[in-house]
Amino acid sequence: MAMSLIATCRGALATILAAAVLPAAEPELNVLPAGSRALFNGKDLVGWRGMGTDDPSQLAAKTAEERAAFFAANQTALEAHWKVVDGALVNDGQGPYLTTVDDFGDVELWVDYRTVPRADSGIYLRATPQVQIWDSTEAGKFKIGADKGSGGLWNNSPGAAGKDPLVLTDKPFGEWNRFRIVQVGARTSVWLNDKLVVDHAIMENYWDRKKPLLRRGPIQLQTHGGEIAWRNVFVREIGAEEANGWLRAHAGEGFEPVFNGCDFAGWAGPVDNYEVVDGAIRCKPGKGGTIHTEKEYRDFIARLEFRLPPGGNNGLAIRYPGSGDTAYVGMCELQVLDSEHPKYATLDPRQFHGSVYGMAAAERGYLRPAGEWNEQEVMVKGSRIKVELNGSVILDADVAAVKDFLGGKPHPGMHRTQGFFGFAGHGDAVEFRNIAIKRLDRVRAAVTEDGQP
Repeated sequence: MAMSLIATCRGALATILAAAVLPAAEPELNVLPAGSRALFNGKDLVGWRGMGTDDPSQLAAKTAEERAAFFAANQTALEAHWKVVDGALVNDGQGPYLTTVDDFGDVELWVDYRTVPRADSGIYLRATPQVQIWDSTEAGKFKIGADKGSGGLWNNSPGAAGKDPLVLTDKPFGEWNRFRIVQVGARTSVWLNDKLVVDHAIMENYWDRKKPLLRRGPIQLQTHGGEIAWRNVFVREIGAEEANGWLRAHAGEGFEPVFNGCDFAGWAGPVDNYEVVDGAIRCKPGKGGTIHTEKEYRDFIARLEFRLPPGGNNGLAIRYPGSGDTAYVGMCELQVLDSEHPKYATLDPRQFHGSVYGMAAAERGYLRPAGEWNEQEVMVKGSRIKVELNGSVILDADVAAVKDFLGGKPHPGMHRTQGFFGFAGHGDAVEFRNIAIKRLDRVRAAVTEDGQP
């Protein structure tokens, strides 16, 4: 069944799943879509500055004075190659890229462009290349994908989802093309001239492919060898609730709810230490222990929302045997933690949110602030665990390859191939809702004490 979970209890529970409602109508010239703001005022370059293909992490490492000097050095070239003509930004194909002064995270972006033969351009998101713009008739570039048309995430790895557009929909030269781009986390969808060309694909971090896309960064209009004009550059920032709804709407088929939003039917363990509040499971303050599903799972994908109080600590029990400390006797405990709280400043990296506790460290910086709902997907397949938080993959680890353990303490359950899914409370009022699991294979009836079938 689809992933939309609407809890109903005693005849009345509010809908938890927030629909991602996005404007459908195309904007006319300089007419804002609902909730958007214009990045280009139609008159000058206020709000923009110059930057090329520069690694944003290296730029961030500079001092404030060094950054100011960097942008000042680009200003002369910017003004030499960019101008405003009849309400449009026009670039001659040279000079630095037009770069927003502001940084953006989850957005809906509208951009119109018009280009010329043999030009090659694109749109950088979070200072990362790029939503590609081709001359789709240039035979000399067919071998690198120009014949497939514009809109793909061309800097993704060969064969990766989104690298090539789903359909060629470029208009003839002289006509305006229109992009609509929705990006939540690294998940990127692109429409070109009203046709979907990239469907919820991960945009890779060009600067370090082992890490997820930056959480925030500027939008850039690339210049690359031929005149290009831009207009109707609008952005709408997407809030947490809408972002979570967008991610759930793209979860795919096969997910089964494992929590009814009303009570602990289908759950076992110390359920008296937890409560159901507004359709969510919440650990009672000062209580804890591991509650878990009555069903066991081998390979699966779990999706859920969670909300942390300041300093909150909990965990996801993976292939839990039903008793004991899941971090050691289960396959693992995946941390659910307000990692940025000052009291956790000295933790081992393998203890921060999304980490396989004591074994594999997740990337930091992708949690929403305490008090906001986060959307998370966890894939468990064999000995591999993959965690996607708010649309960004923060962990992809094979626990079978782990040789170094936190404190030198081994994890005897790490090789378990079957067990329960649950929550490992540690006394904080952490909440979970919209919990569903998709089996990737069928569970076996029984396992031995060491977790082997």
